[in-house]
Amino acid sequence: MTTSAAGEPLIPQPPATVTALRQAVATVAPAALPAFTRELDQAADQARQGSDLAPLQRFIAQWSVYVHIQRHPRLAARYGQLEERATTGDAGEARRAASEIGRILDEAHAALGQALR
Repeated sequence: MTTSAAGEPLIPQPPATVTALRQAVATVAPAALPAFTRELDQAADQARQGSDLAPLQRFIAQWSVYVHIQRHPRLAARYGQLEERATTGDAGEARRAASEIGRILDEAHAALGQALR
């Protein structure tokens, strides 16, 4: 998949629902569907055990951010490069990569109107 010449996202940001996010993940990052399903099952189990919706709310927030990043191919590629550098680079390179990852995540949370971490 590619973006338009103007660098537009592949798809619009979906609503923050499990169904819409699952469809978006299937479109922008189908390889992530098993992780999506596994994490959804874990969040649902935690919610049931604790009679608390917080695990599901965290799941929705996390995957909304993931989709926000993945629907922009250049940003997603940069994010992947930074993750690699954070785990394989020397200490200084890892710190710089982690800092940029944090900035990307902060911007995604802000764009989605969620509280920053």
